[in-house]
Amino acid sequence: MGKTLVEKIFDAHRVEQPYPDTHVLKLDRVFCHEITTPIAITDLMARGKDRVFDPSKIKAVIDHVTPAKDSKTAEQGKILRDWARRHEIKDFFDIGRNGVCHAIFPEKGFVRPGYTIIMGDSHTCTHGAFGAFAAGVGTTDLEVGILKGVCAFKSPKTIKFNLKGSLQPGVYAKDLILFIIKELTVNGATNMAIEFTGPVVDEMSMESRMTLCNMAIEAGGTVGICYPDMTTVEYLWEYIKDEFGSKEEALKNYSKWVSDADASYEKIYEYDISKLEPMVTFGYKPDQVKSVNEMTGTKIDQIYIGSCTNGRIEDLRIAAGILKGKMISDNVRAIVSPATPAIYTMALKEGLIEIFQSAGFCVTNPTCGACLGMSNGVLASGEACASTTNRNFNGRMGKGGVVHLMSPATAAASAITGTIVNSQLYKG
Repeated sequence: MGKTLVEKIFDAHRVEQPYPDTHVLKLDRVFCHEITTPIAITDLMARGKDRVFDPSKIKAVIDHVTPAKDSKTAEQGKILRDWARRHEIKDFFDIGRNGVCHAIFPEKGFVRPGYTIIMGDSHTCTHGAFGAFAAGVGTTDLEVGILKGVCAFKSPKTIKFNLKGSLQPGVYAKDLILFIIKELTVNGATNMAIEFTGPVVDEMSMESRMTLCNMAIEAGGTVGICYPDMTTVEYLWEYIKDEFGSKEEALKNYSKWVSDADASYEKIYEYDISKLEPMVTFGYKPDQVKSVNEMTGTKIDQIYIGSCTNGRIEDLRIAAGILKGKMISDNVRAIVSPATPAIYTMALKEGLIEIFQSAGFCVTNPTCGACLGMSNGVLASGEACASTTNRNFNGRMGKGGVVHLMSPATAAASAITGTIVNSQLYKG
């Protein structure tokens, strides 16, 4: 019997199997940010274990509230900052050099096919887009990872999506993952990996694959994962060119990180998504999804374009293309947050920032703040936000507010009308 990609990664990283269904894996990377890691740091210090297993394999960033908005968030940043300096963690990205964790870490080449990665953040599953096993963990697992460079996981089970056809103009990876979450429900992939395969995924950019994998957790998945290919190699080439003689050699090496043809899956789903429409959430669960056509005319108060889901240059280009020469509705406010300084710089050079500002958007520094209702775009009670983020839980962006998740194209079009609407790119 063949093996799935996740099973192969487990086999390559297993250091111990204390129980039949428990695997202790060696970690290639431990990612950290200032919201969850300070708790782990403080506890390790209290236990007399203020150590790190390998400072070169730990990457840290201040990204959730940046700059700090109050004394509490300033203290969280200080704990992480002091810890990074104390242990000579070279890859620490402080204010001014920082970006949204799940955008800046792959952008810096820290994620590779076949890697094992943990972080105290549920959307760590994003990095599965590179053919890595990347999972969000709790404080105890994060502490062990920092201290020992290992983490325990249950035996992996995988469900597979074979996505055929092609996305219509105006339909994007965000629409596809919303559709998939609707089909699976929020519990449909609990404690499992979700493999995204097929011609649709093969044609996607790395940015789109990261969007797809980012929201695997919203269906309960431990990780979303794609097979590495030449698109992966091209994205990483700046960082791996000294390891391989050619891109073809890199591809040959990475090609071992795919599932076998006779691998066993919990379930296989096949969809032709050629007729998929732009999608949007309603209510307070990520599986409460309708087509934009069904939600057209729904009033909104705020538009937010950014986050680890849709704050990359591809997303900004799409949104700016719709907004060029237009103004947002007088009845809304709109915010855009490029996910990293590099993305901000590209957007500036390409004239995208000017388009956003001319349309009436507030352009902010890279931050996660609005996504979880901490800063830079918090909602008041009774307000609705058209957002490119990944969660629409009750109160997620502010107590009493409602979040409608959608693609950057739909968000940009909705900013112009002040109500949820399809972009002109979609002709269905």
